[in-house]
Amino acid sequence: MNYARHVEEMTNRLSADPVFFMKPDSALLLNNKPFFYPDFSTDIHYEVEVVFKVCRLGRTIAEKFAPRYLSQATVGIDFTARDVQYRCKEKGLPWEICKSFDNSAAVGRFVPLSELPSRHELNFRLDINGVTVQQGCTRDMIFSVDRIVSDLSRYFSLRVGDLIFTGTPQGVGPVHIGDHLQGYLEDQLLLDFFIR
Repeated sequence: MNYARHVEEMTNRLSADPVFFMKPDSALLLNNKPFFYPDFSTDIHYEVEVVFKVCRLGRTIAEKFAPRYLSQATVGIDFTARDVQYRCKEKGLPWEICKSFDNSAAVGRFVPLSELPSRHELNFRLDINGVTVQQGCTRDMIFSVDRIVSDLSRYFSLRVGDLIFTGTPQGVGPVHIGDHLQGYLEDQLLLDFFIR
């Protein structure tokens, strides 16, 4: 919930603070391997996000020092089992099972931040079958990546290699078997895989 128009499309309320959830390492889908549609859902949605990689150990990091803890960026897909999520929300239950299942975090090739524009001005998009379905810019985030790093580090020690997904813009929707997903950061194709 880090882009206002996505909050609106999901009919949620804006939060005064960033909202976090975690994915285990088993959620990672790397090297453009295919995403296999799981048997526990019939409504898997894509959510493209800018992903930053942590480069040093840190805890209780002041916002002004956050850039020192980030080295690279890419695009990633936060897959969500939307039908499972709605069932969990209705019952007031935690919803890790709809967000953190195996291979639910597709991650593209990382690029050094030194080779990109400002982390606050990164353009990104997701194409499915050659059609752009989502696009955004980090300037439109409600909470900057620096704020996210600072807030996260109040609760969790950040470790080298940790990945921070920063939220999705409007335009989320379902994927189908056979779909071809391509994620771009500043027009660099960094993520390119199929739904199987």
